[in-house]
Amino acid sequence: QVQLVESGGGLVQAGGSLRLSCAASGRTFSSYAMGWFRQAPGKEREFVAAVSRNGLITRYADSLKDRFTVSRDNAKNTVYLQMNSLKFEDTAVYYCAADSRSYFAETARASFDYWGQGTQVTVSS
Repeated sequence: QVQLVESGGGLVQAGGSLRLSCAASGRTFSSYAMGWFRQAPGKEREFVAAVSRNGLITRYADSLKDRFTVSRDNAKNTVYLQMNSLKFEDTAVYYCAADSRSYFAETARASFDYWGQGTQVTVSS
């Protein structure tokens, strides 16, 4: 089992940047592919980005791949989401998730076993 704690959210002006972090504890971090999802008020939780166990393979939601970058540091048990050129519509709670079954980066919510509590990102227009 793994425990996930997100940090780095906050209030930012449109056009700004934020870097989210997700610290993992418990079972060996490199045993998990990792993902980021987000959920805006009144909307379904949606896929943002994912990274394979070794960090070499990444996947993104098509609408975000030019502005967001996912990475991981297995030595620090941490996965990151760098978000640039933020827009008002990026406002959401951002969740980190761990996938114990897949080696590569998956995009489906059902692939992920463990979830963090989320961190709020608010972009002011």
